[in-house]
Amino acid sequence: MAKCEFCDKDVKFGIAVSHSHRRSNRTWKPNVKRVKAVVNGTPKRVYVCTRCLRSGKVQRAV
Repeated sequence: MAKCEFCDKDVKFGIAVSHSHRRSNRTWKPNVKRVKAVVNGTPKRVYVCTRCLRSGKVQRAV
């Protein structure tokens, strides 16, 4: 679910390193919102990251 339909930003995996250098697996999830946007001239519910919303890549439907 956590994937932007405009810029394809999705979950990233990596390793969290503590102060004592113990390592554990972790994930970074994008800030994705479900909004009603205009896609190909018709309003449609899509998952969009907040960066695409802020930058104006997505035109929200009224």
